Amino acid sequence: MVMESDILDTLEALGYKGPLLEEEALLKAAESGASSTAFTELCVWLAAQLKQLGKLEEGIVSTAGADDVEGFQLEVSGFLKELACPYSSLISGEVKERLKTKEDCLKLLLFLSTELQAMQIVQSKPSPPVSNEMHQEIEAMCKTLDLPKPSASAISQSFSSIESKIKELQSKIPKGYLGNPLLKSTLTSEQWEKLKNINAALCREYDCRQRMLLKRLDVTVQSFDWSERAKSKTDVIAKAYQAKRYALSSMSSITLAHLLAAREDLSKIIKTSSGVNREKTACPINKVLMGKVPDRGGRPTEIEPPGPEMPPWMKRQDGGGRGGGGGRGGGR
Repeated sequence: MVMESDILDTLEALGYKGPLLEEEALLKAAESGASSTAFTELCVWLAAQLKQLGKLEEGIVSTAGADDVEGFQLEVSGFLKELACPYSSLISGEVKERLKTKEDCLKLLLFLSTELQAMQIVQSKPSPPVSNEMHQEIEAMCKTLDLPKPSASAISQSFSSIESKIKELQSKIPKGYLGNPLLKSTLTSEQWEKLKNINAALCREYDCRQRMLLKRLDVTVQSFDWSERAKSKTDVIAKAYQAKRYALSSMSSITLAHLLAAREDLSKIIKTSSGVNREKTACPINKVLMGKVPDRGGRPTEIEPPGPEMPPWMKRQDGGGRGGGGGRGGGR
């Protein structure tokens, strides 16, 4: 009785005006299941609104009577899977047996009606303000995918366009081009929180190392000013260097999104001296040969041993020492 009452209250709140607003008619239709025209029409009515609000791919169409029961059940099964229905009896097992009982039919109506009600509530609420950082990320995605730049008020609608564009591009690339994801396990919220903390610790370590390298770079460039030839070109060096220097940041841009996007080939370690990498890192300066340079020495065989820092220790002679012969005050 509780399930029937919940269904009737929800249908009334949704504005349903069909014949199943009476409990007796509802139970009778649930007993007949997919063979009942009123039952299937109610499912079609709920599914049509869910598809429109949720922008779903699957849907449910009207049946042509008892002869099309199996087709109706197949459509319901696909629709429920897209909605991630929690009732295993409605999405698993033999398709023909899923709507055989009155309880399963009532579960279907309860799920569809409450799902529609929840979706309407979510749609009626104003969208939360989008942070500037998130807006920049979405703009970057749209630019990469050649999509129009989204406005601040239409950020939420941009995700549908981005998803459609990605699916379109995926259909054009060769099979296996992207490879398998590096992370295949499903993580819990606690595990994601730990990963977030690990990434934060690694970012702090990266920031420290990067600041050290940038400082070494600054000092190296400053040392060029010591040259007499470079003193007359200080402005030229500063103009060429500062533009590139300011583009370097010590902050890491790696987030958990990079972990989700990582593919299996990222786990393969390739030497920096390998042919594949050298194709991208080779530059003309690698081919410059240094001429004759002054001999700076440093060969161990030619180094003379250093002189003694202290005189060698010697044992004190017997009879020596201060105050020999009776010492001070002797002979008194």
